[in-house]
Amino acid sequence: MDKVSRSFFERQYETALRLAGDSDILSLKAIDADPPRSYLCRFRCNGLVKDRHGRVVETDNFMVGIHLPDDYLRRVEPGSIVQILTPAVWHPNVIGHSCCLGRIREGTSLVDILHQVHEILTWRKVTPREDDALNPDACVWARNNPRLRPVDRRPLKRRRLGLKIQAQGAESEGSA
Repeated sequence: MDKVSRSFFERQYETALRLAGDSDILSLKAIDADPPRSYLCRFRCNGLVKDRHGRVVETDNFMVGIHLPDDYLRRVEPGSIVQILTPAVWHPNVIGHSCCLGRIREGTSLVDILHQVHEILTWRKVTPREDDALNPDACVWARNNPRLRPVDRRPLKRRRLGLKIQAQGAESEGSA
């Protein structure tokens, strides 16, 4: 692996770990070489699946595999980057284990990919057009149920509050 690629993959791992540390939704585990290019990701957010009776229902635990190939800075095959491992997600961009993020360019950051996966799982990212979908039935469902999306409004990254806490006793004692 050349120096530029090694540095890129190291940086992807570091920034993705920071995102996971700042998230109540995402946990991330590298599952290969140094620097890692394959990841096992758990998303604890609300999304949709079909139950055994064929009903569309919510669930909140998704396992996703992400693999960035060695030549990721030079070429990308969008359909091979993300695999939904469990459960079988109900979404226009997902069929079986295949997940289409749409257009991804060479070198798209791992953090951007994680955000896009989150947007698909939570139904924030939806294009209900059968001619541009892996799952046309989910497109029909999306058009018929617009009020049910997004399924989860929580952001992937926890928002930081700019609160300043001041001890009340310290001011009142000095003013007496």
